Amino acid sequence: MADNPAQPQQPQMRVLGQFVRDMSFENIMAQKGAPADAQPDVQVQVNLDAKKRGGDNQYESSIKLNITSKMKDGDATLFVCEIDYVGIFHIEGVADDQMHPFLLIECPRMIFPFLRRIVSDVTRDGGFPPLNLENIDFIQLYRSEIERRQAADAAAAPKADA
Repeated sequence: MADNPAQPQQPQMRVLGQFVRDMSFENIMAQKGAPADAQPDVQVQVNLDAKKRGGDNQYESSIKLNITSKMKDGDATLFVCEIDYVGIFHIEGVADDQMHPFLLIECPRMIFPFLRRIVSDVTRDGGFPPLNLENIDFIQLYRSEIERRQAADAAAAPKADA
């Protein structure tokens, strides 16, 4: 009875690597001469993506941020930062039906602190106070995306029946 084959394997995840796939920082304030005491209004858009890689149990999960900082008084843009940050993972013991949420919730959660540091450094090096991103609720982000897809499918369904 020491051997219980019905017991599922515990999920195991290792970060094999992480890197910036693409990044752009545009300091519009310096180009147009906006006032130095401008009060920023920062908007952050987050997109997640994941896919299987060539190796056994290897996956890639990416966080794409589009950050726009505008002046609170008016709509003049101060800076725009776009970054695609990728983590490569070795994952075992996750059921196939759970892999999609795992890749879009747990994997981004592991690499987000490193992305946050890069954004902070880039904004500081770009001449602005360091931008310390708030924590992202990847579970809520995932749920919202599923709901959006279901609503889009429901809206498209009546057209397909016609």
